Amino acid sequence: SDNHKKEFEILVNELEQYNPELLHKQFVIAISKSDMLDDELKAAIEKELPLDIPHLFISSVTNKGLTELKDLLWKVLNQ
Repeated sequence: SDNHKKEFEILVNELEQYNPELLHKQFVIAISKSDMLDDELKAAIEKELPLDIPHLFISSVTNKGLTELKDLLWKVLNQ
């Protein structure tokens, strides 16, 4: 995406139209295919993401971040 912040806003708007109650749940952002991103691009993406929402870079190809994502989801679900 050229504008990750805008993409997230579109997603939130679609969730609101589908079921506004979903907006009361805590969000977690997982940026996939991160094996294709260098550190500079990851830093640029992070600047576009909301500060109050936890995020992780993941890759199913390299298994990067998958354990951390499972741990974060478990933590969020049990709050």
